[in-house]
Amino acid sequence: MTENKNTNSIRVGFFWQTLTSENLGVGALAQSQLSIARTAAERAGVRISCIEFCPTGPNLKLANELKCDIADPLSPRKILLGKSKYITQIRGCDLALDIGAGDSFSDIYGMKHFFFLSLSKFIALLLGKPLILSPQTIGPFKSRIAVIASNYLIRNSNKVFARDGLSMAYLIAAGHSTNTQEVIDVAFRLPYEKKIASNSIATKVGINVSGLLLNGGYTKNNQFGLTVDYPVLIDRLIAYFQSLPNTEVHLVAHVIARTLPVEDDYAAIIELGRKYPSAIIAPEFQSPSEAKSYISGLDFFTGARMHACIGAYSSGVAVVPMAYSRKFNGLFNSLGYTAIADLIKDSTDEAYSKIVSGFDDRVKLKQLVEVGNLKAIQKIQGYEDYLVEVFKKLLELKRQGK
Repeated sequence: MTENKNTNSIRVGFFWQTLTSENLGVGALAQSQLSIARTAAERAGVRISCIEFCPTGPNLKLANELKCDIADPLSPRKILLGKSKYITQIRGCDLALDIGAGDSFSDIYGMKHFFFLSLSKFIALLLGKPLILSPQTIGPFKSRIAVIASNYLIRNSNKVFARDGLSMAYLIAAGHSTNTQEVIDVAFRLPYEKKIASNSIATKVGINVSGLLLNGGYTKNNQFGLTVDYPVLIDRLIAYFQSLPNTEVHLVAHVIARTLPVEDDYAAIIELGRKYPSAIIAPEFQSPSEAKSYISGLDFFTGARMHACIGAYSSGVAVVPMAYSRKFNGLFNSLGYTAIADLIKDSTDEAYSKIVSGFDDRVKLKQLVEVGNLKAIQKIQGYEDYLVEVFKKLLELKRQGK
């Protein structure tokens, strides 16, 4: 790939997001980010071409439909041996938008993971590319090396967008206040089609079942520190909602991971469907927008996949997220929404009661969701407005031959 010379267009590198993942939450980030960038480009009078820098999943359909190129994998060995176009592909970009897979700019997933998330940023800076850290969770950073490296990268980024109040508080405490801004998760802007209510008078309850939590996580030793018995909680919820008159239970998968069975929500709901045959198994969604469109037709929703819950919230559905990490609490609390079952603090009985109470109070929760969505729209608009100005400046520089 040669460097982009068209003075009427901008080549944007989208780092650590992918349209090809089996995890629809990861796809929701990518599709939403792309939608916001293209809207900003249209407002700026700029044409953009897109390339993703992230490990590639098996589902290429959406990337092809949205006309987004896929870069070579980040392999230091292949780069040093001259067997990768990775450096050339970054050099061909005018701008790097790095969303850090939503919550991966941290060392909680291990130093190897942090190394790769940081290496791509260092390469972009070394090549003189403007680097923007798109809305994401920032931190935590525990090791001294991670603290030093992350501080350098944050300080040298053109702008850093935190997607929640906890991340923004971390940035300020670490001395980063001049180039930082709190917004919200980009998935609040995921395109969807509002599902028209059927003639059925039944109340539709959606339960997103996490295959990862149901299977005990990758290590089967409660790696997330859950204080609830998750399988028992799911069983109790299905049984309770099915016992109510005129109520449909919809089991919803948001990670359809044929290549990683421990992650697979769809396999989990199929198995639960055998146990609860009257439950409705939601389709095997082909895109994040398809999942959100389906969820938008429900009356109440609960689940442990954060972006499934964002899909519910941002489409106006009363929701009680099942939080198992601080990213849930930070994001929803920043909207003044506290109807959360905390799976790493609550007992199984407490989590169950919060979800059932949320269902009983769903009319009130829906009103709170509507208020929160107004806040979310304003927050994410700040990110789009910033991109508009960046695109305008980059286009002007290109026209000046700089």
